[in-house]
Amino acid sequence: MAAERGSPRVAIAGASTLLGKELKQLLEDRNFPASDIVLLDESVMAGVLTEVGGEATFVRPLEQDSFEGARLVFFTGTPTDAARNWPAAQRAGAHVIDLSGAVSGEVSAIRTIPSLNAVFPPSQSRGANGALGASLYVAEPTPVLIACTLAAALKNLAPLRVALTLYAPVSERDQPGIEELETQTASLLSFREISKTVFDIQVAFSMLSAYGRESKPPLADRRASIARETSAVLAGRAVTPAIQLLHAPMFYGYAFSAYAEFAQAVASAQIESALSGVGVRIAAADDLPPSNVSVAGESEIYLAPVEADPNVPSGAWLWGAADNLRLAAANAIRIAEDLVREP
Repeated sequence: MAAERGSPRVAIAGASTLLGKELKQLLEDRNFPASDIVLLDESVMAGVLTEVGGEATFVRPLEQDSFEGARLVFFTGTPTDAARNWPAAQRAGAHVIDLSGAVSGEVSAIRTIPSLNAVFPPSQSRGANGALGASLYVAEPTPVLIACTLAAALKNLAPLRVALTLYAPVSERDQPGIEELETQTASLLSFREISKTVFDIQVAFSMLSAYGRESKPPLADRRASIARETSAVLAGRAVTPAIQLLHAPMFYGYAFSAYAEFAQAVASAQIESALSGVGVRIAAADDLPPSNVSVAGESEIYLAPVEADPNVPSGAWLWGAADNLRLAAANAIRIAEDLVREP
């Protein structure tokens, strides 16, 4: 990773999580101008050998003095770890970019989706909170990015209502979720008893509206959080989508279906043009529709061509997919890039 003179020091707290690893990789892929990237995690993961920019390094323990000298700190671990440590990062003078959800309730937190800033400006001016001019940012998760992007694209078309159904992968529960789906799949195919440690229910080969009673947090809580965050970002500036969240037996990537209804029929080409205007990639008519597999490693939202509803002339259906780790990491890095460009 090439770093210009005066480039900031960057820290990733939660570097051993799937999201932390994706963020580190994308920082390198985008040649982010960092003088140093410090990898931090809870003590159980500290000491793990890894690499940054092709050079060997260790994951360091996440402690109160871990943020000295850092200008940017990303939190990609658990909300508990982030809540315990982000104030120390801010006191050290770092801008905090939180991907864990820990700061979403903070009144001083800035909500911004850089790709949508022309439609939805940030929630407040930068530098309005925090010590030493540091700011606190909410980096929205992928389902919120999908919901807000659709709302932004459709805003000028004045939909009467928008409904969004999201299909969540098990990687939203990090590596343990991946491993449980993998072991359940192998066990079911071998007619063996399945493990239910993470989800407390069979997630392999199953579409679900809820996990087992012992699974924490419940899927309903996650759905409520997505709806709440989407509403907070939109702040009444566009029609807020109705949101449903379902489990799909997928390792990575969100798939989603959305329905928009207008006062009168709107041409599919007009809807697609509006979506393209906020950075959504629309498949060609003769292309295969996007899937959670086809979007792996992509930093944008992908959609199939818009389809009119066969029974409701003013209704339109959208089918799309996004890489849940890459899209969230890319959004967080765009926030950081805006901060680095500031004088």
